[in-house]
Parts: sequence; C-alpha cells; structure tokens
Amino acid sequence: MSIETTAAGGALIKIFGVPVLAGAVATALVFLIMWPRTLREAFIRLVCTIMVSTIAGPLLVIAVHSWWPSLFVSAAEVAAMYGSERELGILFVAAPFMVVAGLPAWWFVGGLVRWLEKRKGKDLAEIVQDAAAAVRDVREAM
Repeated sequence: MSIETTAAGGALIKIFGVPVLAGAVATALVFLIMWPRTLREAFIRLVCTIMVSTIAGPLLVIAVHSWWPSLFVSAAEVAAMYGSERELGILFVAAPFMVVAGLPAWWFVGGLVRWLEKRKGKDLAEIVQDAAAAVRDVREAM
C-alpha cells in the first residue's frame, strides 16, 4: 500500500520535514552526551536545536554544495541508478549536514542554562557583571 501525496504536499514534506527530522536526530545524539536536568530544560534545548538545525542546516548545505558540488551530483546519480528520484540522493547527503548544524545549539543552550542556574537569585546587573568578568577572563587567557 503506497501513500498518495500531492506535489505540493510532497514539496512541503521535503522542505519542512527534513530540517525538523534532522534537528530531532541531532537532539537525540546529544542526549547521549549532555543530559538535561529537568523536563523544562530538555524542552527548551530540543526546540532550540530544531530551530537552529532548520535555519542553519540549509545554509550549511548550501556552503558545502558551493565547496563540493560533485558530492551532490554523485549522490543524485547513485539514487537514479537505484531507481529512486534524484532528489532523494541529494537529501541523503544533505541530511547529515543539517543534523550537524543543530548540535552546537544543544550544548550552547545547556551551558547557558547551567551558567544562569549558578547565578540564581542575582539581579540583571549582577549577571551582566559576571558575564563581563567571564569575557575578560577568556580574553586574558588568549
């Protein structure tokens, strides 16, 4: 039994489904490394990872395509050789890059949440002073 889709529906799945799926895979991978402490933190980090993967993923794919276009041509030819649509081969090459684009968001948001938890009870001015001190420390270390 095959699923019938319209051309517009199939295009929407390809445009929006792949980045969201790539973000979810990125999130699943980093769950293994930096586990969230609360359900709220997990939700925030999941949403941020999917958003970054959706936004930065296609940009990374475009950058890789401009740097290595033969990779995408080869992937399309392999898909056609096996009787699939050429776009599917390109999708197989693009999906890992979209996943990789979302990974830094998980770690950044997790680190930011933990940094802010350490400063719980401080007002905004004290948090800004702590941030400025952290930036100074990093600059001096370089």
